[in-house]
Formats: sequence, structure tokens, C-alpha cells
Amino acid sequence: MQRALLDHGAVQCGFCTPGMVVAVEALLAADPAPARAQVREALSGNLCRCTGYGRILAAVDAVAGHRAGS
Repeated sequence: MQRALLDHGAVQCGFCTPGMVVAVEALLAADPAPARAQVREALSGNLCRCTGYGRILAAVDAVAGHRAGS
């Protein structure tokens, strides 16, 4: 997840990164192929003021897709 956030340009200051990683890992452990609404709900407790959420959501989609293919 950390690599995907970096690869998708979803990390700038790094303040929210630990919370995003933990929230996404918990979500993907419970549901390996979550819907976009589920991802948004899982991340709703983490505020990112630098990147917005588009790149973060793209990183989550990439990780979920990668894990589904492996």
C-alpha cells in the first residue's frame, strides 16, 4: 500500500499516510474487492489536506487489483 501511494503521487507531507495505510489494509483484509463507496467510508476518518483523495483512491484501486491478480 505504501508503494502504491508513492507511485500514484498520493503522498506529499506524509501526515495522513500512516492512517491511510492502516485503514486500507484493514478494509482489504475484510473485503479484497471493495466498492468505491466502501473505500471512501473506510478513509473517512483520515483527513488529507495535500493531495485530495483522487490519487489516494487510485492507489487503493491499484492495490486491490494487484492483490486480486496474485
